[in-house]
Amino acid sequence: MTVRKKHTAEFKAKVALEALRGEQTINELAGRFEVHPMQVTKWKKHATEQMAQIFSDRRQKNPQSDEQLQATLYEEIGRLKVERDWLKKKLGSES
Repeated sequence: MTVRKKHTAEFKAKVALEALRGEQTINELAGRFEVHPMQVTKWKKHATEQMAQIFSDRRQKNPQSDEQLQATLYEEIGRLKVERDWLKKKLGSES
């Protein structure tokens, strides 16, 4: 039974960056970092595909996260209104 190695994101990024530089072949990098050549190829491809997101406009937000934030805020507003009404009622009855 073989145990799979779990590589950190930093390690994967380092290997992918070396592959993108192109100073060594994929096989040379695989030997140097002791991983399978296909793994180096996958990490390189993933890095290339995700590179545009790194430099994307940060003002463009994920609409789903905006909706989640809005729902959370509405929940909190509702809760605060209920608490305020309860306090008004409680203070009004004691006076």
